[in-house]
Amino acid sequence: MSLVGGAVLLAPAACSDRSGTAVSEPSTVSDAGPSTTDPATGPVTTAGVPYTESELQVTGSTGRVRYDVLIPQIEGGDPAVTAEFNESMRAALQDQIDGSGTDAFTLSSQEHSVAHIGEHVISGLLVTSWNADPPGAHPTPIVATVVVNADTAAPITLGDLFPDLPAGLQALSDSSARLLPETAAGPDFDRSGIEPTEANFANWLATPAGMEIHFNDYQVGPHAIGLVTVTVPWEDLADVIDPELAPVVSS
Repeated sequence: MSLVGGAVLLAPAACSDRSGTAVSEPSTVSDAGPSTTDPATGPVTTAGVPYTESELQVTGSTGRVRYDVLIPQIEGGDPAVTAEFNESMRAALQDQIDGSGTDAFTLSSQEHSVAHIGEHVISGLLVTSWNADPPGAHPTPIVATVVVNADTAAPITLGDLFPDLPAGLQALSDSSARLLPETAAGPDFDRSGIEPTEANFANWLATPAGMEIHFNDYQVGPHAIGLVTVTVPWEDLADVIDPELAPVVSS
């Protein structure tokens, strides 16, 4: 690792067939215990180290894919939680870089944020802009989300959230059908995009207001309407959510 102009340059692993550079502000990690909440500073650990939002620039090329993307990261707090969140966000980008098919394309930043740092949960959003190389008609946004349990340092999946997964997915589908007419998708939204499948509800964030669902481009309507989100109140999911995780995701 070398310092260049105040940034940390991370070389790719020797076993990788990809080249790239990840750039971030240098940071230190302190030992920390379970999280608590300070009314003045927000979620902190028992060692008094708050979680703070940062970002990481990841650039490089695989030969087929060129990428220059900012991804959300966190610093401080419980080192295990911080590592899980940061590695999960990097893995989400890697999934997009790996893509599918054989056509060349580029990835650039569109939106990224640590959407919510709660007492027991941390949520992150990454939206990249995919474009054919050479460029096609218009770029296509690709959405990825990460939700980490700040008590256990483990990602929270739909299967974790809903002990009866089909029932949970059906509840999300029913709530989305009620909420989507009030969005840019309108009353004529594409109902295939809210069928009760894991793929349709894979991108979600835990927020105090509810489960924030992020639909992909074209999922519930044409590209022209942009990316659509709905927030399903936690009370709408009370009958299907794991009772032990309910206070975690709503924190």
